[in-house]
Amino acid sequence: MSFTPVKLAVLVASVREGRFGPVVARWFVDQVDRHGEFEVDLIDLADAELPLALPATSPRLDPDPVRPDGMRDLTARLDAADAFVVVTPDYNRSYPAALKTAIDWHFTQWDAKAIGFVGYSGASGGLLAIEHLRQIFTELNAHTVRDYVSFPRYYLLFDENGELREPAEPAAAASAMLDQLLWWSRALSAARATPALS
Repeated sequence: MSFTPVKLAVLVASVREGRFGPVVARWFVDQVDRHGEFEVDLIDLADAELPLALPATSPRLDPDPVRPDGMRDLTARLDAADAFVVVTPDYNRSYPAALKTAIDWHFTQWDAKAIGFVGYSGASGGLLAIEHLRQIFTELNAHTVRDYVSFPRYYLLFDENGELREPAEPAAAASAMLDQLLWWSRALSAARATPALS
């Protein structure tokens, strides 16, 4: 039986000046390409308009609010995705504010979809951010896969060209996470096609 590729959106969560996120994201997209079962869309949140002021009505009550023109492309790409991988650092023991804003401006885009994580930071490797994000995406009825990729002290692991000095272990972690993401994405896609019980 042949399957169509799963549409995977890879989100670069950090928008700060001098960020390292795009380097990690490019590495991960290479791993996705090697895996061969996904159609990848690399989304950089720095390219989207993300106002901190949210709509007056909760997205649970109005899941498609009027959004800024500069967010329309992001919304369409999140809609189109079957699954997500969030590439995130730790900021003050949590995740970047831009990512929370992008999450809060959307609702149905995350619903019943699979989500994986690639973390990087000085000490924890992004795990503090990932743990917070698991709670948030659970509230949005998304499924976060168990496996993840983590880069503690990332500045020692990547060389000046953005290449990993010792790539075997991170590549194996990425492959394992993508296997889980693929299974859950296909299962949830089939489930979304079945009418929910009222």
